[in-house]
Amino acid sequence: MKAVILNASAWMIVPFMDALAKYLSSSMDVLQITWARYFFTVVFALSIMLFYRKSMVWSKKPMLQLIRGLIFVFSTYLFFFAISEISLPKALTLAFVAPICVTAMSPFFLNEKVGLRRWTAVSMGFIGTLIVIRPGFIEINLATLAALGNGICYGFYLIITRKLSTSDNSLLTLLFAGTVGTIVMSLFMPGVWIQPSNSQWIMMALIGFIAAIAHLFIILSLKYADASKLAPLGYTEIITNILLSYYIFQEFPDNWTYLGLFIIVLCGIYISRREYYLSRLYLGK
Repeated sequence: MKAVILNASAWMIVPFMDALAKYLSSSMDVLQITWARYFFTVVFALSIMLFYRKSMVWSKKPMLQLIRGLIFVFSTYLFFFAISEISLPKALTLAFVAPICVTAMSPFFLNEKVGLRRWTAVSMGFIGTLIVIRPGFIEINLATLAALGNGICYGFYLIITRKLSTSDNSLLTLLFAGTVGTIVMSLFMPGVWIQPSNSQWIMMALIGFIAAIAHLFIILSLKYADASKLAPLGYTEIITNILLSYYIFQEFPDNWTYLGLFIIVLCGIYISRREYYLSRLYLGK
């Protein structure tokens, strides 16, 4: 139960970060918001690591950490750009293709065998994505493609994270990603920087704080339960996402988005439960 509470809490506070980013996007460039997300994540991650000094060791796979950090910062930028133009629920629904992408790519990058049932789930998830986008019926804009691109990039991010989980400390991985993101985004700041007001500084700091706390909760939850068992809880994010979208931005998903969301989430849950079943079967449990 402790693992469930920690994991679900992590995912349900993430939309608050997204809502703050969307609100700030009306007055500052998305690049600056992305910079703030990583800069303040580093600040809070370093504070956390002071209490876990054993985690302050160098990476065994620094190049893989660098690649992961680059993919993650690009993924974050794509999502923040998407929510600056389209509704939070629609962007998140398209981002939910990440677990499906992991399954589709795992035979090539993780040497994992994917059977007919999971390939069918991947195909159905793709259909759910098409229902949300509806090519040919509505105009596909950059924001929609950015949200979908975020899901694909996040899929690669999850695959690399899975590779690093056996060699590097989780808090180190959090700090490494934050440092890479801060350095990359700092390169763009001279061209887009505006001096934030006090309230904007607070919101920028909160974005980084929420990101760090959510990641810490996920790390702690994985100490008490398997990742495949906790994976479906990631979809609880949509609950807070829809509520914030409605009450703050007066945005509400249309029926097509709901239908696509239902299909994508159903496929994602099936894939995670199938992986959990196969892992237990392999271990003889």
